[in-house]
Amino acid sequence: MPQTVDVRTESDGSVVVQPHGMMDDACAVHFQQVLVHAVRRVRPMRLILDLGDVSIMDAINVGTLAALCDLADDHHVVVFMDNSSATIAHQLQAAGVPPQRLRTSFSTAVAG
Repeated sequence: MPQTVDVRTESDGSVVVQPHGMMDDACAVHFQQVLVHAVRRVRPMRLILDLGDVSIMDAINVGTLAALCDLADDHHVVVFMDNSSATIAHQLQAAGVPPQRLRTSFSTAVAG
């Protein structure tokens, strides 16, 4: 089953990337291309990843999001990762995503 990644631009110029379902190796290349294009070509002030519809994220995609933080910093794009599950938030932090980039409804779970 192909994974989908929706991309939209908000009225304030923020780009929102919303992947859906299982983020595994089958979607990794497309997901990387979407993110790199957004940071290098679109260059919004803010790139928001809405992870609320992601059920599972494998190590490849977790690593992609960790690397995205450094790439975005190099291009002066602020990255936030919203609505992730506690499990995915912990995976992202373990991979080096700074906790201030994770905006969740369970911030105490992420901090602990």
